[in-house]
Amino acid sequence: MTNLQILWADDEIDLLTPHILFLKGKGHDVTPVNNGAKAVEFSKDKNFDVVFLDEHMPGMSGLETLTQIKQNKPALPIIMITKSEEEHLMEDAIGSQIADYLIKPVNPNQILLSLKKITERKRLIDEKINTGYRQNFSQIGMAFNERLNFEQWVEVYKKLVFWEMEIQQTYDKSMAEVLAMQKEEANASFCKFISENYLNWLNRTNSGAPLMSHRVLSHEIFPFLQKEQPVFLFLIDNLRYDHWKALESIITELFSPEKESIYCSILPTATQYCRNALFSGLLPSEMASRFPDLWIDDDEETGKNLNEDKFLSNHLERNGIHVKFSYHKINNLQSGRNLSDNITNLLTNKLNVIVYNFIDKLSHAKTDIEMIRELAVDEAAYRALVTTWFLHSPLYEILKKLSEKDVRIFITSDHGSIRVKRAVKIIGDRNTNTNLRYKQGKNLNYAPEEVFTIKKPSEGHLPQLNISTTYVFAREDSFFAYPNNYNQYVNIYKNSFQHGGISMEEMMVPLIRLKAGR
Repeated sequence: MTNLQILWADDEIDLLTPHILFLKGKGHDVTPVNNGAKAVEFSKDKNFDVVFLDEHMPGMSGLETLTQIKQNKPALPIIMITKSEEEHLMEDAIGSQIADYLIKPVNPNQILLSLKKITERKRLIDEKINTGYRQNFSQIGMAFNERLNFEQWVEVYKKLVFWEMEIQQTYDKSMAEVLAMQKEEANASFCKFISENYLNWLNRTNSGAPLMSHRVLSHEIFPFLQKEQPVFLFLIDNLRYDHWKALESIITELFSPEKESIYCSILPTATQYCRNALFSGLLPSEMASRFPDLWIDDDEETGKNLNEDKFLSNHLERNGIHVKFSYHKINNLQSGRNLSDNITNLLTNKLNVIVYNFIDKLSHAKTDIEMIRELAVDEAAYRALVTTWFLHSPLYEILKKLSEKDVRIFITSDHGSIRVKRAVKIIGDRNTNTNLRYKQGKNLNYAPEEVFTIKKPSEGHLPQLNISTTYVFAREDSFFAYPNNYNQYVNIYKNSFQHGGISMEEMMVPLIRLKAGR
């Protein structure tokens, strides 16, 4: 522990001389004062590392002194010392953001422990987190080098996200680069796993297929429509599992968590495929053949997600569910505010679906706006942006209002996104789609070892626009670029967040069930 500048305020400061001498003997500089006014004055004029503050002093009380010191030096750690253990005093002190409190009579070891807890907290946290990850490094690495099923891959991904979010709290980022490399290795193994199993999941029975996009509603949401509570399904486009973990503590202050799970997005991990599959309960080729008036192909110019409510209505009907439902898509701040103002009117519906598009817009904006590119420079910054948006969004207001009602809440997404780093060359004709993470067209030219290919769209339950249509998916953190403007693509899209291909971040989609009340 380094030498500290300590301010100690107590109306009986003379009685504390032994403690002050003890601290000076440990190399600390202690400035003693006997009232709150002097403590406020001294704290303005000198830079202290910590303040010891007696709660009960004549004149300006300890709590009043605390408030004034915090107004001048909000980051200055203050340790409250009190004779009383009355609950309201502790609540007032803690509410005023004290760093610690001690009950009189205090002894030297208590003082040293409190100082260490405050001044060395950052170092101790760093050491604990980095040591913890080092101890788990080999275990995680051995796990994804084995033959895992999807649920086991989910556990690997959860552990990687956990350590990524733990390490982001540290000041010593020595393990961050190691974790990033391990995550890249895990994604490479996961992409191989998907390449080997995806088509079997779609085309064989009893093949150990995970819950996928087209089965989410029938398996997880529809059973709750038989209960009395209204159901609200919030689909936040592009919400990744790590985004959910960043928001979890905020949302679970409002609702009791019932179930946290992860389902597998279908391919391509693009909105028109995944979200339409989720609402329709059908795979893309089935939507295209059964509902040609609702399905919009890649080569058509119009919006690809304009018929989600109609797909949902048909899905309910096919399952024999005849309930009153609503569907809302929030694309801007005003539409979110309008919904928040009228949210209680939806309580008469059995099912309310609310699609929120902000995170998807944020990921696309990152490629267009230089400021966003700098703000979302890495995963931690991306999570921070999502959290800041949520705290100031109508969505948060909506959830707060619903927390006071007897409702059941589901929060999910249609796909995630990955920060892309490597450009992979591909050649296609003018009709090839523009998505950076998957391509579908005829006569595509690419390096087969760098992609996952579905040469027969029917095997992937994908629409076939012509007789030679092929679907090609980017793996891990790569993205497609055409050779004739390769450098331009790299400059624009490298380090942007994209979706459509194969990665843990895109395919492992959070599905959260909550109920009102804590």
